[in-house]
Amino acid sequence: MSTTKPQRSPSEIEDIILRKILHVTLTESASDPRVVYLEMTAAEILSEGKPLLLSRDLMERVLIDRLSGNNNNFPSSSSAAEPPFPYLIGCYRRAYDESKKIQSMKDKNLRSEMEIVTRDARRLAVSYCRIHLANPELFGGSDDARKAKKRRNASPLLPLIFSEVGSGSLDMFGGGGGSSSGGVQCPPGFLDEFFKDSDFDNLDLILKELYEDLRSSVINVSVLGDFQPPLRALKYLVSLPVGAKSLVSHEWWVPRGAYMNGRAMELTSILGPFFHISALPDNTLFKSQPDVGQQCFSGASERRPADLLSSFSTIKNFMNILYSGLHDVLMILLKSTDTRECVLQFLSEVINANASRAHIQVDPVSCASSGMFCNLSAVMLRLCEPFLDPHFTKRDKIDPKYAFYGNRLKLSDLTALHASSEEVSEWIDKDNTAKGNDAGNENESRLLQSKEATSSSGNASRQNSKSTTKYTFICECFFMTARVLNLGLLKALSDFKHLSQDISRGEDNLATLKAMRDQAPSPQLELDITRMEKELELYSQDKLCHEAQILRDGDFIQRAISFYRLVIVWLVGLVGGFKMPLPSTCPMEFSCMPEHFVEDAMELLIFASRIPKALDGVLLDDFMNFIIMFMASPEYVRNPYLRAKMVEVLNCWMPRSSGSSATSTLFEGHQLSLEYLVRNLLKLYVDIEFTGSHTQFYDKFNIRHNIAELLEYLWQVPSHRNAWRRIAKEEEKGVYLNFLNFLVNDSIFLLDESLNKILEIKQIEAEMSNTAEWEQRPAQERQDRTRLFHSQENIVRIDMKLANEDVTMLAFTSEEITAPFLLPEMVERVANMLNYFLLQLVGPQRKSLSLKDPEKYEFRPRQLLKQIVRIYVNLARGDSENIFPSAISSDGRSYNEQLFDAGADVLRRIGEDGRIIQEFMELGTKAKAAASEAMDAEAALGEIPDEFLDPIQCTLMRDPVILPSSKTTVDRAIIQRHLLSDNHDPFNRAHLTSDMLIPDIDLKARIDEFVRTHQSKKRSSGEDSSNKERIQTTSSDMLID
Repeated sequence: MSTTKPQRSPSEIEDIILRKILHVTLTESASDPRVVYLEMTAAEILSEGKPLLLSRDLMERVLIDRLSGNNNNFPSSSSAAEPPFPYLIGCYRRAYDESKKIQSMKDKNLRSEMEIVTRDARRLAVSYCRIHLANPELFGGSDDARKAKKRRNASPLLPLIFSEVGSGSLDMFGGGGGSSSGGVQCPPGFLDEFFKDSDFDNLDLILKELYEDLRSSVINVSVLGDFQPPLRALKYLVSLPVGAKSLVSHEWWVPRGAYMNGRAMELTSILGPFFHISALPDNTLFKSQPDVGQQCFSGASERRPADLLSSFSTIKNFMNILYSGLHDVLMILLKSTDTRECVLQFLSEVINANASRAHIQVDPVSCASSGMFCNLSAVMLRLCEPFLDPHFTKRDKIDPKYAFYGNRLKLSDLTALHASSEEVSEWIDKDNTAKGNDAGNENESRLLQSKEATSSSGNASRQNSKSTTKYTFICECFFMTARVLNLGLLKALSDFKHLSQDISRGEDNLATLKAMRDQAPSPQLELDITRMEKELELYSQDKLCHEAQILRDGDFIQRAISFYRLVIVWLVGLVGGFKMPLPSTCPMEFSCMPEHFVEDAMELLIFASRIPKALDGVLLDDFMNFIIMFMASPEYVRNPYLRAKMVEVLNCWMPRSSGSSATSTLFEGHQLSLEYLVRNLLKLYVDIEFTGSHTQFYDKFNIRHNIAELLEYLWQVPSHRNAWRRIAKEEEKGVYLNFLNFLVNDSIFLLDESLNKILEIKQIEAEMSNTAEWEQRPAQERQDRTRLFHSQENIVRIDMKLANEDVTMLAFTSEEITAPFLLPEMVERVANMLNYFLLQLVGPQRKSLSLKDPEKYEFRPRQLLKQIVRIYVNLARGDSENIFPSAISSDGRSYNEQLFDAGADVLRRIGEDGRIIQEFMELGTKAKAAASEAMDAEAALGEIPDEFLDPIQCTLMRDPVILPSSKTTVDRAIIQRHLLSDNHDPFNRAHLTSDMLIPDIDLKARIDEFVRTHQSKKRSSGEDSSNKERIQTTSSDMLID
């Protein structure tokens, strides 16, 4: 006969379930060592006449006693002495497990009752978790309380959050990124219950401690560290409404203090350490670990390219994980109207505190790291994406007045595109006054009976105009992003450029040191070489870190280019759109905009142009239009170096430079380009002569080098060549004549400098080749001479390259445009230059310029001579009035009739075209005849009165003019030649232009009469022409055959 299992009552089942959940018992029959016998609690229950069964009504009472440890019957096993928080988490997990088991109960009523029990148990566990975390000293005894006060460990809630959000991060080698959750698994649903349906004040302290723990977990962590779990946890917490509110109300959200600066804000704010995570190098005081340079790029020169590419790719991927996570955090906060203002406040405080990052030298102690601002740049660009559509349909929401009246960023103190700081302040004050008057008039119309109220309202409007206007988020985001990019991405690109220059200089110095060691070895030299090699290794690591995080991230660069395209389009909108010519008056909104808006755009384009495929798919037409419009407009962009930077961009886009035919349409099929590009390049070539800088004399050569390369390319494009010819005709005595004058000036200076330096190089070479004498010299002297030798080599190489460019331009332009060369104020200058070059190349100095390796110095004498001769011939062909031969022969410094014969001999040996040689010889014959005629004319005039002589060159004036300021009389051609290079009166430095010259009609008449009288006397005297004095020439043995 079978026995039936006794049926348990609902209260017994409830007792069993709660004992399993709470791990407590009211009887001594517990076999599980983890279960705690609550003896005192059981006694109290018995005294109340209740059964010793756990129930919902007793649940909280029992739980408190278990947590308080008020019973003396805890088992000795360590598992039973579980700390409060793990115990409560265990209760929640067991309640969850029991809720799953009771689903198999057939009795629906019983199942429903038990579901309520397990639900209440979970709720109670969550509630006491909150209580414990907010008051850790409440449970656990006085010793624990004292420890908690002395030192707060990380919140035990943190591993549960890590577990919930996942810790599947990988380090750069593919392994686990760390065990941030410590192996703890969060019970399903626990965090949802923990953070919902609770009073903010109860959770605020817990959340603030969590944020502090997350911040601490990523301090000084590089991109190779385990930053992903904390980042995901941060994102999870701010996604909770209570979490977002708690974060922005934390005292470390925007740290305050008398000594608060950019670096302190990076270190102490909640988000600062997250933004510090980077691959970029930082000051040794704040260096992150693991060291990216050491781990990824040590000994890079000996590494396989595939290894470096792998490191680049890994770093880029990890950085984009960081960018996306930080963007999501800010985006969550920005979407809520309750927290948006706090985010904008945080961003503006960070920007303002780090304004000095724009300086050339950045103090690492007072400024945040480059890593933080590059990360902030990437995140801000992601925030801008919604209004970076191809047509920029939302750009009308960007209010230019934000730059002057916005109360967050300090933009009005920055260098403006054109306006001076005084003009900016004056315009703002004037605009404020107008606003105040408008407000006063409006109030007066409403309150005619209250004049005082009207006045006070007007004053209030003027005082508060900076803070009362509300700007759209798009507007604020636009200006903040522009400022962050200036302090972040563009500063990092500048650092990269300086690193590259430091490496180049270091390699040159290392080569020099090794050459010196070969000449005179010493222990000090060995130490210097070792030190330089270590420095170059560190420089190389830093450079590769920049390349990995920035230059190798094509999406980052293209987002930045897209943003700056918006900047350019928006700025052009302030002056009326893409059309030429520009308005005669520059609008103040444009004039007062920060200069770095444009400078940063140009710098980024230059860098991007040098990165393969960085410009693929990028719309460049708007940039091209902007450059053409403003590069020759000092009335809009005052800084000549900024306008020169625009030319550098175009130089990078030349099809020959960019290596891409895609950019050719910008030059050859672009309407503004075809109409204005050549004209504006010529104008800038002239304008750059005077930059206002103390280095302007040397700066202009580098700038004109870029312009010359562009002009040479454009000359090959038929449409641009036609435009060039048209400009030369229209501006024959204007900008084109100035351009030609500076081109000649530069050619003379550069070639003269180069040839003189070649002589110095040859002298040092001769010294070093005499080994016996060289070894006897002191070591320091040999080192100094070796350094000078290498320095002179670099100077010659650069100057000769620039001189070749200038002579080449003179050669190809004179082939089709000759009239400006033959103007009275220009023809003698050109002839003197050509004569000087010819004398250097075929005259007595020729042998002294021979070099072992002339190509090393860009010195190509054969090519140079051919170009000089072609310029002679080109101008002779266009000389319909036969004035060029006279200009050649009047050069008293370099002209010699035998130079043409010597030049022709050299040309025949180097294979020049016979027709060119013949025309060159014919020009020499004409010059010889002109010299003879000039001697006759000079002899006929005899003694010339001083009043007829030009005071500058002491030659007979042909067209005397009076200078309005100094009242000095000079020859028109001579003073006009002077004005081409200097628009000042040479006698008192007063401003002077050609149209200010006053013809001296009376003096001209007397000069003409003097010449006429003496010429007639000469003719009537019948002197034999065979007895006239001949020009003094150099004997043929002085010339090099």
